[in-house]
Amino acid sequence: MRTWQIERRKRTRHLIELGGLVVKAGIADLTSDDRAVIYGAMVWIAEKLNSEDGEHARGVWTKLGKMAFEMEGQANAEQSQPQQDRA
Repeated sequence: MRTWQIERRKRTRHLIELGGLVVKAGIADLTSDDRAVIYGAMVWIAEKLNSEDGEHARGVWTKLGKMAFEMEGQANAEQSQPQQDRA
């Protein structure tokens, strides 16, 4: 496989993963897949990150994201454990 093909596949996978975050966060459902709303929210996020409050926002959002990933991981682990019979 050529280098450009490998790079293209890596980029495609990256974009799919980012799109998955939009779905995972519930944004697609909450906006009825309205791309203008989703894009507008992302523009607002970018403006916030570029503002003087950007570092604070980044810290808050990072904490929230890590907590959400941890909670999801715990929920998935609990679901994969076999149920014990209750007699």
